[in-house]
Amino acid sequence: MTTTSPHPAPTGPFVRIRDLSGGNGDEPVEEIRGFATVADAATFARRYVRDSVERCRAPGMDADAVLAAWFAFGEDAEALDLDGEHWTSAAEIRNFAAKPTRTKSERDWRALDPRKHLANEDDDTAGEGEGEGE
Repeated sequence: MTTTSPHPAPTGPFVRIRDLSGGNGDEPVEEIRGFATVADAATFARRYVRDSVERCRAPGMDADAVLAAWFAFGEDAEALDLDGEHWTSAAEIRNFAAKPTRTKSERDWRALDPRKHLANEDDDTAGEGEGEGE
């Protein structure tokens, strides 16, 4: 039985990324799982959106132009968990467009990305078993 329920699968907090340029319609481009808490997922999503807004900003753009560019070319993110807690960009996106970031950490979603641990584990195990039987 297939379900179209908007509720997340029972795997803990996760982040949904959407491409606002319309290439995928309303479908998420990606779902990122592996966050320990919904707060971690929300911080990741917030930084991801903040980074996307800054990539859409050009010198001399006012807040409305930045927002229009983001809606046309940016990526949105939302954090969700099983308890219904979530973070969406709606409450903060106008502030993001009006005020450029002051620090790199406001945009550093990569530091919180749970997928980096998976990549490190793959790297650590890549050489295991090599050289056996030689």
